[in-house]
Amino acid sequence: MKFHPIDVNSWGRKPYFEHYLNNVRCTYSMTANVDITLLLAVLKNKGVKLYPAMIHMITTVVNRHREFRTCFNAEGRLGYWDNMSPSFTIFHDENKTFSTVWTPFCDEFDAFYTRYIADLEMYGNVMQFAAKTNEPPNSFPISCIPWVSFTGFNLNVYAEGTYLLPIFTIGKYVKQDNQIQLPLSVQLHHAVCDGYHAGVMFQELQQRADQCEEWL
Repeated sequence: MKFHPIDVNSWGRKPYFEHYLNNVRCTYSMTANVDITLLLAVLKNKGVKLYPAMIHMITTVVNRHREFRTCFNAEGRLGYWDNMSPSFTIFHDENKTFSTVWTPFCDEFDAFYTRYIADLEMYGNVMQFAAKTNEPPNSFPISCIPWVSFTGFNLNVYAEGTYLLPIFTIGKYVKQDNQIQLPLSVQLHHAVCDGYHAGVMFQELQQRADQCEEWL
């Protein structure tokens, strides 16, 4: 885990960063469907849960692109992490609350899935907001709303508009025209990510779903 400072004055994105951070502070949300028809079939055949597979897919794409790993560190320095790990929510049916758990990322899905299951067994019944403490600074949030197949989702993060990392929300999948579609929303900061980057993100997530037999 290493944080790489960015020299804003020599950064090609400087005018965009300064405009959307200082002049017109701007975040935006984008929601799109991911076709998980093949992915869901392969997962069911292997007896693997969908949620950790989606978490792994999302984190893989995040780690491919510096734009999704750019943020301010604890000292307020702008830079980017060399890799990120997911911090995700788990639901407690007993009292209808949720907790956050983080799992160290691994490129190999089987290794990550083992870590995910181990974290659920250890922290899944901890009824507090942060079930697993000591979350590392190179983490980003993923949550799931499996009760609603939403067509749009917007978060309002009141952190003076300086939270730069992506925030993901997964919805309820539905069957449409012989395909199984999963709504996925991502909240991005325009200072570091444009619409192009959001498009690349969704394209690569779909590719991961279509090529799931290669990595599952």
